[in-house]
Amino acid sequence: MSDLKIRREHQLGLARARAVAKKWAEHAEKKFDVKCELAAGEAQDVLRFSRAGVSGEMLVSGDAFELNAKLGFLFKPFAGQIEAEACKQLDTALAKEAAKG
Repeated sequence: MSDLKIRREHQLGLARARAVAKKWAEHAEKKFDVKCELAAGEAQDVLRFSRAGVSGEMLVSGDAFELNAKLGFLFKPFAGQIEAEACKQLDTALAKEAAKG
């Protein structure tokens, strides 16, 4: 069972959603020392991420992002803050890409 579940629907298509996922991953790697690995697929990509105490994946499709993360014992008390930050970063990346038209 995941400690964090975030879903964001969009109308970007897979190519543009993939670009958003890459930007989100770059930010997570720099700011939170998270290791990210993107596996591209025909209809859906899987972005796996991990660091000590946090692991999960983001499913990236042409119409939605689904992030599921498991938090270690020390991070569970901060689940709300971690979820808020992940949502903020994803929403910001989505808004920037949508503004490009």
